[in-house]
Amino acid sequence: MSASKSSRRGWLAAAAGLALAGGGAGLAWRTARRQSQSLAEAEQLFWQQQFGQLEGGMLSMRAFKGRPLVLNFWATWCPPCIEELPLIDNFFMENKKKGWQVLGLAVDQAAPVTRFLTRSPLSFPVALAGFPGIEVSRSLGNSNGALPFTVVFGSKGDVLHRKMGKLSRDDLRLWERLPV
Repeated sequence: MSASKSSRRGWLAAAAGLALAGGGAGLAWRTARRQSQSLAEAEQLFWQQQFGQLEGGMLSMRAFKGRPLVLNFWATWCPPCIEELPLIDNFFMENKKKGWQVLGLAVDQAAPVTRFLTRSPLSFPVALAGFPGIEVSRSLGNSNGALPFTVVFGSKGDVLHRKMGKLSRDDLRLWERLPV
């Protein structure tokens, strides 16, 4: 084979590789853009939702808009959820005067949540999302639907941070410093 044919094949292979890489990058960009748009839509839809309260009635998410919010998805049957609740409660008590809000959305039924809160009361409000709460958490970025899952909203209602899994003191310290 001549050197010019070998060189031409090399250039063709390189061009094909660049074309594939460019196509892949374009696809990744479009996918990321679609996900970003759907997350933005989910954020807006979240503020239109209502969840049941243990005392009866509905709790509108609009009531929380305008100030930073830590939204925690949890369940009584989830050990890491139960372990992090005292930390979240402390965060709320230390930061409520600074304008921070906390809401626990229980992906659970009313009876076990009521029993749990009777034994271990929380200072922040808890609403009932039931099993559909997993879908709400998915729409906000919880790709695998696992618990616990926490979302931090800024005062404009936009998501500033998401955390899959059990929270730590460091997570909460970081969030205190977020520009909300």
